[in-house]
Amino acid sequence: MSPASADEVAARVRTHDHDDRRAVDRPDLRAAAVAVVVLDDPDRGPGVLLTRRTSRLRDHPGQFALPGGSVDPGEDVVTAARRELDEEIGLRLDPGTVLGLLDDYPTRSGFVITPVVMAAAGAVADLRPSPDEVSELFHITLDELDVEPRYLAIDESPRPVVQMPLVGHFIHAPTAAVLLQFREVALHGRTTRVDGLEQPVFAWR
Repeated sequence: MSPASADEVAARVRTHDHDDRRAVDRPDLRAAAVAVVVLDDPDRGPGVLLTRRTSRLRDHPGQFALPGGSVDPGEDVVTAARRELDEEIGLRLDPGTVLGLLDDYPTRSGFVITPVVMAAAGAVADLRPSPDEVSELFHITLDELDVEPRYLAIDESPRPVVQMPLVGHFIHAPTAAVLLQFREVALHGRTTRVDGLEQPVFAWR
């Protein structure tokens, strides 16, 4: 059974955004946004959408990612996340679907990522991922997401590398850090910081 109902998930994300969210002021880094979409599939129930990037992309080819990208001039993070969601997987959501924001995560590759949590109903099978950007689309149920992370020590950093065991792979930060905080906040109501968790060296570029 899922550790949280849809109403509990929504309430906990809103509370975190209002009371506990940590924003990062780093004007030297580019602003980016990712969409953490809780899609209530009629067959699978509520779950988070995850993509695998195509091998043809210049940045981070073949890596697992949440739909997202840079914030364009004139956009805020919510607008950027909604636009990227439409461009990458063909899912158009209005601003009313936004539950709130999770903590900002500064990346080694020069971005500050703001996770935008949204909730909607619909069938995963009806989504049409862009073949230019997405090689695979996954729907991770809330039960499947409720797994313990793995932490690795590396010589290049004093911070532990975080991995989430999902979809038959180990997912790395920044995606793993965002999913871990969503799990902690939305499923368990725990304020857990993840900006101290490291990315693997291959993702530093």
